[in-house]
Amino acid sequence: MQSKIVLISDDSDFFDYIIPKLPLRNSDEVIRFSFSMVPEKLHLIKSSLLIINSENNQEKTLQLIELAKDVPSIVFSYNNEEKFKINAYKKGMFAYFTLTTPDEELEANLLPALKFVSTMQKNNMYREMLVKHNLLLKNNEVFLDYNSILDKAIENIKKESISATLVAIAPSENKKFLIQQNQIETAILNHIRKNDILMNYAPNKYFLLLYNSNLNQSYKIWEKLTKILPNGMYAGFSLISSKSREQAVNEALNKLHIAISNNNDAFFSTKEEYIGTNFKFFRQEFNKKIDQVIAPVFYHIQQTYNDKLFGMRIEQGIGEGYGVFYIKSNSSTGTFRITSPGLSTVNVDISYEEKNGENTDSKRITFEPEELESGLLQDLLERFILEFKSLNEMNGANL
Repeated sequence: MQSKIVLISDDSDFFDYIIPKLPLRNSDEVIRFSFSMVPEKLHLIKSSLLIINSENNQEKTLQLIELAKDVPSIVFSYNNEEKFKINAYKKGMFAYFTLTTPDEELEANLLPALKFVSTMQKNNMYREMLVKHNLLLKNNEVFLDYNSILDKAIENIKKESISATLVAIAPSENKKFLIQQNQIETAILNHIRKNDILMNYAPNKYFLLLYNSNLNQSYKIWEKLTKILPNGMYAGFSLISSKSREQAVNEALNKLHIAISNNNDAFFSTKEEYIGTNFKFFRQEFNKKIDQVIAPVFYHIQQTYNDKLFGMRIEQGIGEGYGVFYIKSNSSTGTFRITSPGLSTVNVDISYEEKNGENTDSKRITFEPEELESGLLQDLLERFILEFKSLNEMNGANL
């Protein structure tokens, strides 16, 4: 791919000096300007490497670096003036050279700068395609055709079995006319993660797709966004799970309208999602967790610890709507049972029973379905094993 190298100098000898030192390819284009010509040609600086000879034009050099802050700028100076050098770096300079800079150091800085330019050009080509097909606004990264974007994203989410949340965002009716153009999307784009997707579905109304985020994590992200968004913004949340695009959109919008009606800046609920007619859906989701999370983690922990627990053995079992994990010694049994009552909660019941039938300790841990991930379950099981060992040691068991 072709790269543009823009040279700026009032000394034509500088061009003859610097060009032989550039690691140019046959497709690369070198453009030369004097300082007086640059204002009329600023559009050529886009997606280019800028090399400026600052001799007698230090102030103009600093102005150019600031104007071209989105492209790498390399400054060539005949003197190593520390104050000017510091100011140039503050403005966003990529590298600084003098007459005494070795050619090897010059080349070492030029190569990453040219690679950066090449990446920028590819990104610009991709963006131009999206703008041309009305998928992306020209001056930001807000996708317009949320239907097709969500269809592809949800397909990938289900294929990879990852958690994701769709957030519907909008201002109240009496606030939407006070919001400046691009104010909402600019604030969101500057404060979300790289792989999250912002989509427009109506004027000043948006969908935000948050990858690898359950409802609680998504709400924490929203709390951060509300600190930099205009007042009067609301959000509704839908955990995608096995939902279709239409189901996720409708749920997020419905919860957005509830949030606006209740004058609450955000609304999400997991409990209402699974009661009544959706009880069957919840059971199906929990059984998926058994196959995709519980059974693999139980097996992994059993394989990891079976040979490390002297005097103890591990057993485990899986059934319809439950998973159970046992640790047994000669004197006692520890039971870790994970079930769901079908009301949007997952229960972990832990008990320790002596050989004589006496129950020495028991407790219940309850959490939301979307929180049941491999890392959490593994942590709970390892803590269960350590507690069982401690109880046995206290009771004088020979481990």
